[in-house]
Amino acid sequence: MFEGYAFGADCEKVGELIFSTNVVGYIELLTDPCYYGQIVAQTFPTIGNYGIIEEDFIGKPALSGYVVREWCEKPSNFRCEYDIDKFLKDNGIPGIYGVDTRELTNIIRDGGTQNAIICDEIPSDMSAVENYKIVDAVKNTASKEKSEHIAGLEVKNHLAILNFGSTKKLEAELAGEGYKVTVLPYDTKAEDILSLGAEAVVLSEGAGNPEEMKEASAEIGKLMGKIPVFGIGLGHQLMAMAKGAEIIKLPYGHHGGNQPAKVVGTARTLITSQNHSYAVKEDSIKEGTVSHMNGNDKTVEGIEYKDSFALSVQFEVNADYVIEKIEKLMEEFNNAAE
Repeated sequence: MFEGYAFGADCEKVGELIFSTNVVGYIELLTDPCYYGQIVAQTFPTIGNYGIIEEDFIGKPALSGYVVREWCEKPSNFRCEYDIDKFLKDNGIPGIYGVDTRELTNIIRDGGTQNAIICDEIPSDMSAVENYKIVDAVKNTASKEKSEHIAGLEVKNHLAILNFGSTKKLEAELAGEGYKVTVLPYDTKAEDILSLGAEAVVLSEGAGNPEEMKEASAEIGKLMGKIPVFGIGLGHQLMAMAKGAEIIKLPYGHHGGNQPAKVVGTARTLITSQNHSYAVKEDSIKEGTVSHMNGNDKTVEGIEYKDSFALSVQFEVNADYVIEKIEKLMEEFNNAAE
């Protein structure tokens, strides 16, 4: 039990307790659908000092609770619109501050992710906490509508994004670089994706357990080899599943910045931002070659499927990275077709 002071929404919520190591970027964290069903503890002691800026939202808030050492009641930034307390209230998210987040993080690090409740009084019946599981995360966070994004008159290529809870940031960035972007619901069939006439498919990141998404994974398997495919986060895991690999749950996941992803076969290490609780089990990979490994726990961070003109990464990427990889895949695919 950790005692603290309430802020945010006046309610009680159960969630899966994790910690995030971000020093900045709490706005992006709070609006990231990948935190669905989780209570997030911030390791950085002071949160909210530049307030809330709605232009920086990357999606719809989905976390169940928020834990900080202290929150800034008087933020200072020329872009600030309101404080973090109002944001949490507006979105029905309970928060607690005045907590020893260092000790809390040590407990999660040593004992693994565990269920928790933010409450005013300890419940006499803890079964709701003990039995809590995150289910239907993608169904509750991903858009079910098809949408198109075109920023300019000249279109370089047509990209399809299969949306498992993707953030609007990547879609906007790709459109801003001159690509026609068609965003599709996660349950779109492979034949419908191929009928769009897009030059490549991007599988977005998303929340929850990939084992719940076996039907989507099977459809992804039908795409691989027929069109260039690039997977991110949950998309990376579903591609591996489509090729027969197994998924494991990490003790406390990778949540936050400064996550080292070593490029296999080189001396290069990427410093990445990540948000996932599951990973591809390395010794279960039947097809593909591991391209990136985590520098801390040696888990799989990327896989290349050369024969299928596909690759995937576990970490967050920007539009430039996607474009670089996708254009290379498209070139290889077109050369092979000739």
